[in-house]
Amino acid sequence: MGVRVQVEHISPTAVGRTVRAEACLEKVEGHRFMFTVSAHDDRGLVAAGKVTRVAVDRERFLEKAR
Repeated sequence: MGVRVQVEHISPTAVGRTVRAEACLEKVEGHRFMFTVSAHDDRGLVAAGKVTRVAVDRERFLEKAR
């Protein structure tokens, strides 16, 4: 489950250009996973930031959602 997404758009990329995205797991705290993310095209960095996700028990989550 996504908790926080912080991404900065750094540079435009042209229509039709290939963009490659990467995520690198930087830290784990219990059920919380912190990633650094980036996107590049053939000219360089397009976007960069951080994403935090939390692993949840699906059944428990669905039960609380009802």
